[in-house]
Amino acid sequence: MDVIPGAWRRTAAGAGLLSPEGEVAPTIFAEMSAAAARTGAINLGQGFPDEDGPLEVLEAAREAIAQGANQYPPGRGIPALRDAISEHQRRFYGLDVDPEREVLVTAGATEALSATLLALIDGPDDEVVVFEPYYDSYAAAVALAGARLRTVPLRRPGFQPDLDELAAAVTDRTRIILVNDPHNPTGAVFGPEVLSEVVRLAHLHDAVIVTDEVYEHLSFHAPHTPIATLPGAAERTLTISSAGKTFSTTGWKIGWVHGPAALITAVLTVKQFLTYVNGSPFQPAIAVGLRLPDPYFADAAAALLRKQELLGEALTDAGFVVHAPQGGYFTVADAAPLGGADAAAFCRELPERAGVVAIPLTAFVAAEHRAEYAGLVRFAACKRVEVLEEAARRLAGLR
Repeated sequence: MDVIPGAWRRTAAGAGLLSPEGEVAPTIFAEMSAAAARTGAINLGQGFPDEDGPLEVLEAAREAIAQGANQYPPGRGIPALRDAISEHQRRFYGLDVDPEREVLVTAGATEALSATLLALIDGPDDEVVVFEPYYDSYAAAVALAGARLRTVPLRRPGFQPDLDELAAAVTDRTRIILVNDPHNPTGAVFGPEVLSEVVRLAHLHDAVIVTDEVYEHLSFHAPHTPIATLPGAAERTLTISSAGKTFSTTGWKIGWVHGPAALITAVLTVKQFLTYVNGSPFQPAIAVGLRLPDPYFADAAAALLRKQELLGEALTDAGFVVHAPQGGYFTVADAAPLGGADAAAFCRELPERAGVVAIPLTAFVAAEHRAEYAGLVRFAACKRVEVLEEAARRLAGLR
């Protein structure tokens, strides 16, 4: 009996979710984490911090549990968190967001993205345009929604898109332009000309802009610019973010999406049949976090930048060619000078060779485009300084 329907089998295989034999394909992340456990290597592959977030936020969660916030919260999220999200957007970006009609709390940014795509995709003729390399869940979510993924390559140096290639990718079939800024996995921050072109193309082709801004407070050299702040953008933009990266609470899975009320209602219609609701005691805690004073946010970015610089120096000393990130958790480095022209093979050897785990950038690229990124490796800097220092010592052995 073929328990996997043919249409889903085709889209799942295209998204890398199934092996050619039709079995569930283990991700490179699972494979590399298993290698770290097997060898005792330092895991710089997966992007989760190894330090807890601010004490005020942790204590607020404990207090919420003690006060009985342990049952279903409201479907849109508790009012205190929706108010805090609205206040946050006005405080940092000057955006006016109605917390009653234009904000939806989700089970992390990943659910917000999946619910958005499922809500807005009409059928197999719809296309979703993304920048490539792309966060791996994008292809899976597009496949689940039954749409076609169209990619625009990010070019070195700086991992910025060619605007002509972007314009060619967006057509009247484009339903959604998906923008991840600051960008995972490359660490790029898109310039104003890129954001303006996205808005222009969205108007020209009547597309919706969906933004993944989970690293919004981890932009290193300039304040983050949400695309919704650009003229003409807010009316057709759904802005997604989450608490995990900003407050080192990735396991809490508290995210949100805000935008025009009609679009949010469409997303809620889907979301209610996914997780329904989640994280009751964590929602008031994240409300506390979003109201922390400005120095918290500035210090978080500065601390991560120092870690990125430490990691970058270690990689350079080891013989990599480093692409310094402009934001986010990750540093991309070219392993070709170390014999790593095939980054996937290099990463599989690295735990034994140097006692460090990393992820090949080809894990974030469609199969037909992997040659363009074949020697690039992604390392996570969101670890304790002493862990990064030990990783630097081990990587020095590659010289």
